[in-house]
Amino acid sequence: MVKPTEHDSESIAVPESVMDSVNTTLSNLHELRSHFEQFLPLMNPQILSQIPPLQRAHSLFLLSKITSTLLALKLRCTGVQPDNHSVKSEFDRLDIYQDKLERLLDLNKEQRQKMRNLSRGEGQKRKHGERAGQKRKYQSSERPSVQTAAKEFLEKATRELLGGNNGGIKGPLQIDNMSEDDDDQVDNFSEDDDDKLLVP
Repeated sequence: MVKPTEHDSESIAVPESVMDSVNTTLSNLHELRSHFEQFLPLMNPQILSQIPPLQRAHSLFLLSKITSTLLALKLRCTGVQPDNHSVKSEFDRLDIYQDKLERLLDLNKEQRQKMRNLSRGEGQKRKHGERAGQKRKYQSSERPSVQTAAKEFLEKATRELLGGNNGGIKGPLQIDNMSEDDDDQVDNFSEDDDDKLLVP
């Protein structure tokens, strides 16, 4: 217990309710320390592997909750508001985990059995087989339409690039109907006339 000295009581008058709160907090911390010393050795990975998954998650959550509470208490004792500290995001994440854990604890028997199967890996194998079957069905039903669309696209692109293809020349630049005048103009084009490009 914290007892004010005569010097403290003369210079600063600390309200009795504050002293009661400090003493209560101090006794709670001593109690927490004794329980925490018993709890901490149980966090051994070998021991945790023998605990059922839901209890293991709950144990790990309790450890992180204790740690974050002690950190928040330390911050407050040093005059720092935990909500304004960079560790606030970790406290928020811990609250999300707590919500998820509470939802898991509210599961009925059938849902718990499914969770057990998942933890053993039985549900994963079955679901993987179902997904693979669904994937094949989806691909087989979609494949003709994709192939058809690709074929139509290629045919359309071929028509656009080759045009009518009357002259036997492939590509977008085809000379279909050149007259003799056009032929003469091409023959008479010289290097001096490179700035005067004739367009038919």
